Amino acid sequence: MYRTLGIVGSLLLASAATAAPKVSPDLAGRFSMKMVEVIIQFKLPPSNQDLKILGPPGQIKKQLTSIRAVTITLPEFVIPSLAASPLISYVSINRPTRGKLDVSTNSVGANLAWSSGWTGNGVGVAVIDSGVASKNDLKNSTGVASRVVYSQSFVAGEGPEDLYGHGTHVAGIIAGNGADSSAVTNIRTFKGVAPNVNIINLKVLNAGGSGMEADVIAAIQRAIELKNTYNIRVINLSLGRQVYESHTVDPLCQAVKAAWEAGIVVVVAAGNYGRDNSRGTRGYGTIASPGNSPYVITVGAMNAKGTFSRVDDTHASYSSKGPTSIDLVVKPDLVAPGNTVVSLMSPNSFLATQYPKTLINNVSYEGVGSTGKSGEYFRLSGTSMATPLVSGAAALMLQKAPSLTPDQVKARMMKTAAKALPLYSVGTDANSLVTFSSQSDIFSVGAGYLDINAALNSTDLVTKPALSPNVTYNPVSKKATIVRDLSVVWGDSVVWGDSVVWGSFVFNGNLNGNSVVWGDSVVWGDSTQSGFSVVWGESIPLSMSLKALSADEGDVE
Repeated sequence: MYRTLGIVGSLLLASAATAAPKVSPDLAGRFSMKMVEVIIQFKLPPSNQDLKILGPPGQIKKQLTSIRAVTITLPEFVIPSLAASPLISYVSINRPTRGKLDVSTNSVGANLAWSSGWTGNGVGVAVIDSGVASKNDLKNSTGVASRVVYSQSFVAGEGPEDLYGHGTHVAGIIAGNGADSSAVTNIRTFKGVAPNVNIINLKVLNAGGSGMEADVIAAIQRAIELKNTYNIRVINLSLGRQVYESHTVDPLCQAVKAAWEAGIVVVVAAGNYGRDNSRGTRGYGTIASPGNSPYVITVGAMNAKGTFSRVDDTHASYSSKGPTSIDLVVKPDLVAPGNTVVSLMSPNSFLATQYPKTLINNVSYEGVGSTGKSGEYFRLSGTSMATPLVSGAAALMLQKAPSLTPDQVKARMMKTAAKALPLYSVGTDANSLVTFSSQSDIFSVGAGYLDINAALNSTDLVTKPALSPNVTYNPVSKKATIVRDLSVVWGDSVVWGDSVVWGSFVFNGNLNGNSVVWGDSVVWGDSTQSGFSVVWGESIPLSMSLKALSADEGDVE
């Protein structure tokens, strides 16, 4: 099928040295005959003639038009020559991916939104995950028709049902109406943030919670195509993988950017790597892709401590921290409850059967006298659980003000997020009982704690992009400062300045014209500086594939 490159190919290989940035780091230097499936991005939408440079037409597996790309299986040795083509912008591996509700919703003020009549009615939310099971809580108010209005599987050999159990749990946090926990004798009702929204089920993770990056991109593309048909205004991505390259070429980041520019709010999990100190970083620099995109709303997790009040809440020890690897973007954008969140269970799914500690007793919601484990609900922890709370909040905002752009939704959420968080907190891993210290800096909690009622009452209408800012690092002073960008909303206004959006509590240093957000003695709390070169370097290898960001047992409450 592929001939040896010969003299011309050798010249192309030589010239590819200068085009090395066009090949992802995990592909660079690989010249064997081994076949590898790759995502090839073109500078412009490729014509049929352009695609001929890839070889026989039948070898192209998928066309990802939203990012001007295709997936194709090729021998490794031809990749440098392809990358040298002026038509191609980037080549990367099609990487593998893996992917208490009443307390959580009250902690972010969803109950106040419901009392005002905001339930997400008419808004479509695309859940790109492991599928969504048929549940009473996802039916309409009469209990007859399902609010899962469209389902499609991108997983070969599997239908859109949820065999892993993650997507159903996520969908319940967004859209559950509490039908199966609202009996006369109930003591708790597990109701999602936007209990009247419609769910668009786009399955990309298989029965084991894994999948392929190109399938996620294809699902995002499908959501864009179906936007007007189902009024899809929000995409929820409770999954992620290691950052390999800048968001400007990362295929996943390019896909979420395309959705954002199409008018869809994209909400992404930050990652569950906040406990990682393997390289002395104390969990900093561990944001997962595509949460490293400056366009999307990236969500970290809080521990609601099992109470309705935010007063006792702490930063979840497992929640990934910024800045993002390579690009040094300030992330997460905000935080929401993600610890031991009770939501819908897909019967006999992998998570429910393999993690028995996630099961809850019927007495939790049916009242005294009930026995046995629930067949409808279970609990998971992770930034995967915090993310759908924000997705649901976005749906409520868009029901109230349908003309809002994704940037306006993001800006309102960040400005109105609660800033009064404890400066320092300790989380204890529920499995190992090891404790981890956290501080509420800009790279841990972003702009603060989601406050749905405040966001709904905001009338701000920004006209500039709400891209998350970059930071720059001075290796001499060991200080990081926010980069001033007058083209974005928080670059030049008192209303949208640093102290208003992020709050002085998240800055490690005096809030001034330079906006110091990082200082060695404050961040680390001691004289250890070994992690600095890692956090502010080009990348932090975490060895994480794209996966659903949950299923751990979380922190002790």
